[in-house]
Amino acid sequence: MTAPITGVTATRRPLTGWRHWRAWPGNIAALWRRSLRFRTLLVTFGLTALAVIVACVWMALVIQNDLFESRREQVLQDALRASTAAQRTLDSSTSQSDTVQLQNVMTLVRGTLASQSASDVEAAFRIGPPSPNAPQDFTSDLRFENAISQPLREAVRDNSDRQVWQSIALPTDDGGSVPGIVVGQQITVPGVGAYELYLAYDLENAPQTLVFVQGTLWLVGIGLVLLISGIAWFVLRSVTTPIGEAADTSAKLAAGELGVRLPVRGEDELATLGRSFNAMADSIESQIKELADLSLVQQRFVSDVSHELRTPLTTIRLAADMINDQRADFDPATARAAELLNNQVQRFETLLTDLLEISRYDAGSVQLELEATSLAHLAEDVIASMEQLAEQHGTDVRLVAPGGYSPVDMDPRRVRRVVRNLLGNAIEHGEGRPIVITVDSDQQAVALGVRDYGLGMKPEEVERVFDRFWRADPSRTRTIGGTGLGLSIALGDARLHGGELAVWSELGRGTHFVLTLPRGRGPLTGPSPIPLDPGDDSITAVDDLGLTQPIKVPDALPATDAATRGGPS
Repeated sequence: MTAPITGVTATRRPLTGWRHWRAWPGNIAALWRRSLRFRTLLVTFGLTALAVIVACVWMALVIQNDLFESRREQVLQDALRASTAAQRTLDSSTSQSDTVQLQNVMTLVRGTLASQSASDVEAAFRIGPPSPNAPQDFTSDLRFENAISQPLREAVRDNSDRQVWQSIALPTDDGGSVPGIVVGQQITVPGVGAYELYLAYDLENAPQTLVFVQGTLWLVGIGLVLLISGIAWFVLRSVTTPIGEAADTSAKLAAGELGVRLPVRGEDELATLGRSFNAMADSIESQIKELADLSLVQQRFVSDVSHELRTPLTTIRLAADMINDQRADFDPATARAAELLNNQVQRFETLLTDLLEISRYDAGSVQLELEATSLAHLAEDVIASMEQLAEQHGTDVRLVAPGGYSPVDMDPRRVRRVVRNLLGNAIEHGEGRPIVITVDSDQQAVALGVRDYGLGMKPEEVERVFDRFWRADPSRTRTIGGTGLGLSIALGDARLHGGELAVWSELGRGTHFVLTLPRGRGPLTGPSPIPLDPGDDSITAVDDLGLTQPIKVPDALPATDAATRGGPS
């Protein structure tokens, strides 16, 4: 049986809160980051829609322009044909001087214009001074004369041999107007002179045709966007579904479910990827099982050896104590040997106890014995018990406790062991400089920090400080009889409480360990009440001569050689 792998694993969590419209932007942004299918489909939809919009707008403009140009050419040809027929009618009549006959000829011209052209309005105006024999001006719509612009009339008067056109708004019977084109040119009445001839054409059907064409284009464009999006979704689904399955399977595998595998379908590249992934998972599973079995054998070996050594070690300890008690009767060399033997037997017993504790952690058989305990008071007791050791090393241990007095459920034996270990290491490596123990708390957690001003550690040494039997300086002997397992056990005790044990260290500035425990039974939910990096404001640095300057503590908590107690948290 393999233990689940601990660590951070990537899992795809479903998005919630779609019923609340205010959460939509955040959910869409999260979906954009987490979903390859959504991101690709949205990009495809956006680019396709942009391309279709550009194409439809361009086609609509081209069609609009082409429709107007074709209608204009049609109108100009129709006006030319009508004006030519009218001029031919005038030319075929003999020169008349009688006003009535001339007016009859002009009436005939109006009939020719009406029959030969598709215009909606016709009008003719004499050019030059009035003549008593000249036919009267005519217009089929009295409102039309006001619609003709003066620049158009001047252009017709100035150009006797070509057509002039202009877009205008033709008045309607209901008081409105419709788009149209007016074409002007000159015709000549024999014996009288030139006239301005205007033919107006209604273009109302052209916008309707244009609207129909544009509507058809937009409908086709929208359908094309939806069709391409559907095709893209179908293709993406066939590609991203195996990718999603691979992501979910890899997340489960990383979480410790070693039996999960990818379904393999077909013979394509995705199937090859699935088979390769499954082969890799099989290899990882077998190697992890081998390592787990080896670890289990190792744990059993350590536990069995530790238990088997208990009985002979007890006998050796009794014999060593008896010899050590009688060392006054021995010669100096033998007495020293008896003392060394007793010290090493004690250290061996401590090492054996730590090995047994480590084996219990490895086996997962450690249980807490919770009691309501004040962390500040516990720290005071530990400082008092190690005061003699601190004096031997010339170290001043000081307590700063602005909080941490209210009782918290913890295992006092294990927490006391953690604090003793941290303080012992600080005394051993503190170079005789001050050691400050800080206790503080907030609504979620209580914390204890042990700060020394020794040599400090390198970053690569900080990463290994909790490893078993690891020492930053292997050539340096332990002065207080440590086993090399203390920090590893302390880390296990902290995690057993649902807390954490963190370390900060820097060469020349010393080391700072921070133990943080939750107030409740659950894990920590926020930052520690004590910052891991102590900064340079709370304690002044030690100068090059090894002399210490006063420690800055709150006025309510004056620093003394022994532990000081503050008010309740």
